[in-house]
Amino acid sequence: MSVIAIAVFVVSYVLIAGDRVNKTLAALGGAAIMVATGIVSTHDVFYSHETGIDWDVVFLLLGMMIIVGVLRQTGVFEYVAIWATKRAGGSPLRIMILLVLVMAVGSALLDNVTTVLLIAPVTLLVCDRLAINAAPFLMAEVFASNIGGAATLVGDPPNIIIASRAGLTFNDFLVHMAPIIVIVVAVLVALLPRLVGTCSVDPERVADVMSLEEREAIRDPGLLIKCGVVLVLVFTGFVAHPVLHIEPSAVALLGAGVLIVISGLPRSEYLSSVEWETLLFFAGLFIMVGALVKTGVVDKLARAATEVTGGNGLLTVLLILGVSAPVSGIIDNIPYVATMSPIVTELVAVMPGHVDPDTLWWALALGADLGGNLTAVGASANVVMLGIARRAGAPISFWEFTRKGLVVTAISLALTAVYLWLRYFVLS
Repeated sequence: MSVIAIAVFVVSYVLIAGDRVNKTLAALGGAAIMVATGIVSTHDVFYSHETGIDWDVVFLLLGMMIIVGVLRQTGVFEYVAIWATKRAGGSPLRIMILLVLVMAVGSALLDNVTTVLLIAPVTLLVCDRLAINAAPFLMAEVFASNIGGAATLVGDPPNIIIASRAGLTFNDFLVHMAPIIVIVVAVLVALLPRLVGTCSVDPERVADVMSLEEREAIRDPGLLIKCGVVLVLVFTGFVAHPVLHIEPSAVALLGAGVLIVISGLPRSEYLSSVEWETLLFFAGLFIMVGALVKTGVVDKLARAATEVTGGNGLLTVLLILGVSAPVSGIIDNIPYVATMSPIVTELVAVMPGHVDPDTLWWALALGADLGGNLTAVGASANVVMLGIARRAGAPISFWEFTRKGLVVTAISLALTAVYLWLRYFVLS
């Protein structure tokens, strides 16, 4: 059975990575074969925490997608982008910096794919009015989205998977991930002039952009206030999880339900941001990984990794970080983390007592999230952004993205390795 499970998983993985076949179909097809061959049962799929669909992940994403679907109807994201542009005085570099910061912060608070979908069209509008190439802006923003999304539990899908597997809270991510992410974002901003270059702009074009009135972007002030209140309550629920003992998935769904009721929006509008294919992709992926867990493949991989590192805590952490980044850059970081999580669970169990076992989870999260910047297929946000750029007539080639992404990833990993070493092995 283990041979069949490995073969099905590898074939599905190749199809997912190759991007020639719809990723959701590849994942669901692999999952269907796992069930049809009896490797996993329906009980394993729907009810087992170890081998089944992780419903906490699915419902947390669903709840946040619905909340964003309501929030986008207010026009607040367009408001922020126009405000940032005007505050930059029409300077392309300053506009880029502000949009990068908006993207990083937005990706920490919301799903980074959603933030890309909301901010990228506004970036295209601004670049069109300034008559400048949008590609450098879009690349800088997607780099920022992957970095900023690593700061919180809800910012990047791999973090949601890790939190669910490891029992980590929203607060844990803020305390352990946010400090290094702030540093990496600051370094990214400092690198922007060299990374994407600068460009000149027509003064008349600048005057045109400066004439935009950001307040006109807010289409429904009343709904914006309601969304603000609900979001504050939702994030309070995330932060208070250790006290309230309510899972983030339940908090997100409750927040989504409240917004649906008080907004009065038709179903088509509040469901507009729900990526059903993404949710089904997760389900199929969890089933395939569960099959590897049930057949003992994951346990064998974990033992092999333990033998390589000899149980050395620092070496294990650096190995996870060093492997996670390039692998996540070559294939999507979501299936990678879903596959690695059971392996890290086994490694945590054999760590020496003087090593904080959660350090392995932070290494996995940082490696996977930051490694997503390596190539155009390293993260879902990258694929979405390149599609937007292509449709807007500002195509970004795979190798153009990779050439710049390699620099961003290398610097990010160097900073992260030093951070993990200092915080958890020198200063602890």
